[in-house]
Amino acid sequence: MKRLFIVAVAVVAVVISATAQERGLSYVDASTLTIINKIHDAGKPLERLDVERYSSLTPAAAKVFRHSTGLALVFRTDSRNVYVRWSIHPSKLRANSPDIYLRGMDIYLRHEGQWTFAGVARPKTDPAVVDFEAPLIRNMADGEKECLVYLPAYVQIKSLEIGVDEGSMIKAAPSPFKHKIVFIGSSLTHGEGAPRPGANYVAQLGRRLNAETPNLGHSGQCKLQQHFVDIVCDNKADAFIFDAFSNPTADIINERLYDFVAQIRAKHKKTPLIFLQTVRRTGAMFDLVAKKRNDDQRAAAEKLMEQVCKDFKNVYFINNAFDTGADNEGTVDNSHLTDHGIYRVLQIMEPQLREILSHHGIK
Repeated sequence: MKRLFIVAVAVVAVVISATAQERGLSYVDASTLTIINKIHDAGKPLERLDVERYSSLTPAAAKVFRHSTGLALVFRTDSRNVYVRWSIHPSKLRANSPDIYLRGMDIYLRHEGQWTFAGVARPKTDPAVVDFEAPLIRNMADGEKECLVYLPAYVQIKSLEIGVDEGSMIKAAPSPFKHKIVFIGSSLTHGEGAPRPGANYVAQLGRRLNAETPNLGHSGQCKLQQHFVDIVCDNKADAFIFDAFSNPTADIINERLYDFVAQIRAKHKKTPLIFLQTVRRTGAMFDLVAKKRNDDQRAAAEKLMEQVCKDFKNVYFINNAFDTGADNEGTVDNSHLTDHGIYRVLQIMEPQLREILSHHGIK
């Protein structure tokens, strides 16, 4: 009996697959659709930053800023199925993040006025594979849908196409978001540990705050460097948010922070600049060396930000921004947020951000 059941399931799988193939798909280049969450329009459409504009970037930083981190496609379609076909430059897997976050995609649909998670495109698990085709969502009801597809977080994309049922409509839709809030930061902002691209804290805040949220997270290398000053000064936004204290030592914070803010404020006279205190690393509860480094980082940030907020208008500091809870259950590895950690962080961070932004008419 058990053997007959397995055979029957296999036959059903073949029939479903064949039906999908018979239906056929028509692919369109992603660049013909609306791409949101870019800090500026220049450069290659599927890269989050036009790195050629900034001579202060190191080669390593330029490579990372070519990633599609945070970018999303917006379009409408009446197709019952949505597929994606993409090719990437070779990349390494990261121990703290699932492959769907690193190299895959997820899709949200507008449902009863809200962006609702609907499906994922899974890359092949072999890290040597760089060409993929996968469904984002299948077997939807008839009718027009508004779609939001978040792109991979840790790769540079060579080509990207969206597939719909042959004969179906697909067209670019305008950005659904009213504001632009730029995030600069560490791997916390880059999203390491998040389950999928649309679930990191920056993407979630974008949907909640009605804002495009260009993500300039740079894992391990956000240390108040000049290239971040150059990028911020070169671009406009309704607000800039900085996760700037997770990577630098206390000495670097003391040396660079005041001038970092002064340069940006000289260019952006009134734009709110919001700084986030770094996470309290849960492993530091037991690792005394890690505890000292983390405590020193946090103390330096708190002390310097008190002075900065006095000396410059419209500069803010959220001192508990990345609070993941006292039970140590909010991270993958004592630092990077799980989906549970992201939920906890947003419960604390979002109301404070809303209060600051509302004060500046960003609602």
